[in-house]
Amino acid sequence: MCGVFGIIYKEQRKDLGEILTDAARRLIYRGYDSVGVSAITKEGEIELRKDVGIVDEVSERLNFKELKGFKGIAQLRWATFGVPSQKNAQPHYDCDKDMVGAHNGNIVNTVQLRKMFIEEGHTIRSENDGEIVVHAIEKFHDQYKEMNIAIQKASELLKGDFACVFTRTDDDKMYCIKRGSSLYLGVGKDFICISSDLPSIIPLTRRIVPLRDGEYVEFTWNNFSIRSIKTGELIEREPQIMDISSEATSKLGYEHYMLKEIYEQPERISALLEFLKFDMDLTRYVNLLVRARHIFLVGAGSSYHAALVGSYLFNKLAKKVAIPCEAGRFIENYADSVKQEDVVILVSQSGETKDVINVLNNIEGRTTILSIVNVMGSTVMMRSLLNIPLCCELEISVPATKTFMNQLVTFYYLAAKMSFDDQYLRDVKVLPDLVKKTLQVSETQIQDLINSEIDFASSYMLGYGITHGIALEGALKIKEVLYNHVEGLFSSEFKHGSLSSVCENYPVFFITHSSQASMIISHINEVTCRKGSAIVLSNKSEEIFSNATRVIEYPDCPWYLSPFLAVVPLQLLAYHLSVKNGKNPDLPRNLSKTITVD
Repeated sequence: MCGVFGIIYKEQRKDLGEILTDAARRLIYRGYDSVGVSAITKEGEIELRKDVGIVDEVSERLNFKELKGFKGIAQLRWATFGVPSQKNAQPHYDCDKDMVGAHNGNIVNTVQLRKMFIEEGHTIRSENDGEIVVHAIEKFHDQYKEMNIAIQKASELLKGDFACVFTRTDDDKMYCIKRGSSLYLGVGKDFICISSDLPSIIPLTRRIVPLRDGEYVEFTWNNFSIRSIKTGELIEREPQIMDISSEATSKLGYEHYMLKEIYEQPERISALLEFLKFDMDLTRYVNLLVRARHIFLVGAGSSYHAALVGSYLFNKLAKKVAIPCEAGRFIENYADSVKQEDVVILVSQSGETKDVINVLNNIEGRTTILSIVNVMGSTVMMRSLLNIPLCCELEISVPATKTFMNQLVTFYYLAAKMSFDDQYLRDVKVLPDLVKKTLQVSETQIQDLINSEIDFASSYMLGYGITHGIALEGALKIKEVLYNHVEGLFSSEFKHGSLSSVCENYPVFFITHSSQASMIISHINEVTCRKGSAIVLSNKSEEIFSNATRVIEYPDCPWYLSPFLAVVPLQLLAYHLSVKNGKNPDLPRNLSKTITVD
């Protein structure tokens, strides 16, 4: 949630406003309600323009492109402290307007600090916590006349998790702090930049310096120094070359990133399987799981749904109990009980999900922490003992598709390795082709479904056993991009209350496999005998299909590969329903790609 970008060039740039606007555009998937940019010239002139609205509209109205300078800041804000408004939009000035800054995250003691700064005579222009960060830096810079001390003192004063960037008009430097929110440094030929996320940096440079929590950076156009916030000590770290293709930041002719990323799934599965064949740490990862007293699979949203499917795979294939848990619930349910001989696998697309990082902070040092993360250099990845990368490149659309798929692949591969049955590993090799075939056969079926007379305003998605997590994921995808009520449930639980919703033509989806026929037919008939519409997603099964109202058929496969195929038509269903109803599936309202608040 929110996104910040800052850059310093060697020379004055007439196109600085366009550069900042382009960077902001590449961060919109993180979620926002307002946008702002500031530009500073070598003569010490500073200009700030910001307002509520989408990037292109605000940029055109306030003429961002005319801004010139050699350093600048762009920010997208997702409202927490203060309503969406021009004054609460970021960046913010300090009292004298000789410093400007912006942040991403939450300063939880904003109310108290705002009152304190007003009493001390500061000019406070908003209710936004980003302004509080700027005034905290200003307070100690005025007192000590030294930025390193000011940063350390301000960081002690500010409570919460955040990343920020700020700069003064009287020097050629820029500063950034990372404390709980994502932040990356990019090193170019004649510039250095920082950003909350890689999409705004990769088109400019692939020389990336991942930053760690508790660090801050002072940088010019050609030099940077990383220091510990706590001690001020210098930290040596060289840039890494990020191997991300430029195509990853482009739609490549697709109408939306979501559709592009759905269709990238076969290729990304192949990339992950190729990586896993040669991953030197995989054996160690698997051995830790085999020896573990308890295994916990912890994620939020789609990552939790993948963990739920993973728990079935661990049980069925590896005969190993793994406890799936939502990240926001883990501390209250399990954290006091974990021991060193347990293993906790943290699952996250971004590696910066606040609920997951809360778990990491709570259990670090008390148990073994492994991870499955897409973003290299992220907080969760860097603080885990071992990590398996998802190999998905950038995922830009807010709804997770290809990262969810590769989370499933990772759990399957781990379970297969623990099972010591080579048949499972042989079968996974056909998965890219099966998913590609599912994409091909699903499009027409999904179009027929959404063009039918079915009212999708309210529905249920039911899964049994290994398809339970897929039902939850399918329901989430529709809620994310269509905003309709869809509830995912374990199909056996439907009769315990929710069955009361069923009336004539009421849609209930059954996500299943032919191997579940004996159980799922009973659940289907609980709906059809009450004149509800039972929409079945399954591989070919005359037994199941003869009991269904409508059928969406995916290619035949063993039961343990059914989650990978069953999720594809649900992704397409959510996408096409969203577009048909005039929604933008890449940018659902109220949602963000990277959740950085509690």
